[in-house]
Amino acid sequence: MIIDVDVLALGTGIAGLSFALRTSEFSRVALITKKSDTESNTNYAQGGIAAVLDEQDSFESHIEDTHVAGAFLCHDDAVEILVKEGPDRVRELVDFGVRFTHAQQTGNTLNLHLGREGGHSARRIVHAADLTGREIERALVARIKSDPNIRIFEHDHAIDLITEKVGDELICRGAHVLDSETGDVMSIRAKVVMLATGGLSRVYLHTTNPEIATGDGVAMAYRAGAKIANMEFIQFHPTTLDHPNAHSFLISEAVRGEGGILRLANGETFMERYHEMGCLAPRDIVARAIDAELKRSGDERVYLDITHLGAETIKQHFPNIYEKCLSVGLDISKDWIPIVPAAHYSCGGALTDTDGKASIGGLYACGEVACTGVHGANRLASNSLLEALVFAHRAALDVEKQIGDIGYVEVEEYSIDHHAKPVDPDLIADLTHQLRTIMWKYVGIVRTNERLEKAQNMVRQIKQQADSLYADGRLSPALLELRNMALTSQLIILSAQSRKESRGLNYNLDYPNIDDANFKRDTVISKNPDDEPRVVIDDE
Repeated sequence: MIIDVDVLALGTGIAGLSFALRTSEFSRVALITKKSDTESNTNYAQGGIAAVLDEQDSFESHIEDTHVAGAFLCHDDAVEILVKEGPDRVRELVDFGVRFTHAQQTGNTLNLHLGREGGHSARRIVHAADLTGREIERALVARIKSDPNIRIFEHDHAIDLITEKVGDELICRGAHVLDSETGDVMSIRAKVVMLATGGLSRVYLHTTNPEIATGDGVAMAYRAGAKIANMEFIQFHPTTLDHPNAHSFLISEAVRGEGGILRLANGETFMERYHEMGCLAPRDIVARAIDAELKRSGDERVYLDITHLGAETIKQHFPNIYEKCLSVGLDISKDWIPIVPAAHYSCGGALTDTDGKASIGGLYACGEVACTGVHGANRLASNSLLEALVFAHRAALDVEKQIGDIGYVEVEEYSIDHHAKPVDPDLIADLTHQLRTIMWKYVGIVRTNERLEKAQNMVRQIKQQADSLYADGRLSPALLELRNMALTSQLIILSAQSRKESRGLNYNLDYPNIDDANFKRDTVISKNPDDEPRVVIDDE
């Protein structure tokens, strides 16, 4: 079955939703999501959106904080665009009906309460209590569902992008999409395609991400021929709740920002030994510090103490965290919060320009699946939702300029005849668990050449098995996700092996220092003619 639309957006986080809303003003839009309309990393974002709205703050300060957190690998133009266009995008969210937390007395015209998080030199975090992502999704989905030009396809899974070679240029023409409930495959033909598939941290055993964050967009973009950048920079959130009845529940950066104190089991503080900002240090510093302390002590966890803030303040600022902890028997107004780091965010992805355009024609990427250059080697807290808003807006403006000149081409339907062999779901689950365990053990917070080489060899074998199962096996979401996770893991490992320094989120004990002379640049990966990934040096 072939379906024609003007714009195809894959993913329903803040990037996909906001892009769809803007492009629906001049086109017919199809939105594809693997799960329900609000299942995304956006929905789990507790902290907020960083934007310069206070009269005591400045663009220059936000720009500097972003570069410092990014270990000076951020792209100057992208950061300036992010910071200077950000406030207008936040104001639009208010107009869309997003119910941010307000304050009685503020220094901003919107009367919004501005929080502070690690790495920020000022209060600039716009939030909706501690459930900002969920509130943004609520408002955007409500508008999406009332828009006659947008059609949402739920519980559908993109298999691969459709491409065409025009002269020397590769053009994206749509995507093949599996209907997870019927097993049928739709070939959706589009004038432009937006990848907004979100993150990839489910490739790790311990993660804050929902089950859908399996790196699908990065894998599809790579297979289509797009360039992928900076995959070595995986952010591990330093503070996730360590409790058997609360699987990887994220404790927001804002908790440290409001005065949370990191402690060892014996009550001793330790962050002052690692960074001058102490508990307000950027999250990569905090994650490595916790990792080092756990290895030194043999303990399984450290603790985050906010008891000194008082019960009323805690309930007011962190109602969701308070209730979640209380549900597992922790009263965080009296008890320390047991925490461990977990894989959280990918700073790399499909390489784009400042209009969200990927390296092949007709393809855009936005949000966590993209590498716009904003985050560099480490994302500054609460810049991610802002990045999705700003660059989705710019991508929509770019699409509007040219969509009238783009026509449809012939597209062949996807044949599922050769996908007939039954695949044991237990085998898929076992391979997936093996993969995630390998990535956690060997490609985690602290890396070595030996660990990366072991991971490379083991992941290669799993990828070969996944590709073999996909070649003739009956299609299922689990199989497609395993295929994508294995490829994405390969790209992470190759990128980490290629960066022979420790910068930002890539910390390698064999190369403990920053090497600006050789590595103050992006790590860009493209396909070889034999379909093997290679690192491109200086865009050769």
